[in-house]
Amino acid sequence: MAQSETVERILDAAEALFAEKGFAETSLRTITSKAGVNLAAVNYHFGSKKALIQAVFARFLEPFCKKLTIRLNEFEASLAAQKPTPEQLLNLLFQQILSVEARGKNDLSVFMRLLGLAFSQSQGHLRKYLEQVYGDVFRRFVSLVVQASPDLPPVEIFWRVNFMVGSVAFTMSGLDALRDIAESEYHEHTSVPAVMKRLVPFLAHGMKAELPAANLEV
Repeated sequence: MAQSETVERILDAAEALFAEKGFAETSLRTITSKAGVNLAAVNYHFGSKKALIQAVFARFLEPFCKKLTIRLNEFEASLAAQKPTPEQLLNLLFQQILSVEARGKNDLSVFMRLLGLAFSQSQGHLRKYLEQVYGDVFRRFVSLVVQASPDLPPVEIFWRVNFMVGSVAFTMSGLDALRDIAESEYHEHTSVPAVMKRLVPFLAHGMKAELPAANLEV
């Protein structure tokens, strides 16, 4: 078996198992069994389970961030003195997500499930890795979000960006089930781009919503 084929088999198995069971609950032996390789192959190609987790994320994020960087360069050049809108930024982001070449039918759903796990499980090394390797491009995007929402204080930007990420991760990670419900109960046949298009006004209005009342704290 060629080295590149071995790496892909390990990554495919790890990606599927991490998404299904979680990071801590998935052992390297379970991954090697599913991939049909021995433990030495994982150690040789990745060195550790942490490095393997990071490589699973890099497989989607590497091409996505390259595409997003190019599009941000074009978008910022076209803005001139104009202020971006939340709708423009969300459309830009979703277009780049959809432009990443899929390796399988459920690539996007699986990645979104992994993204949710990265923030809900104790994986400090992963968040540090994502910040170090991909932080610059995401900071550029958030800076545009700040420009689009000049009346929001920084802490409110923080919450609303995370609310957006959570909404997208939940929707896209469970998209097959949601589409099945829409079809069986509402007779609506839809696609991934159509669902993302539906998300844009919902998320944009969330970004533009009034600040919560000062007396909300209890």
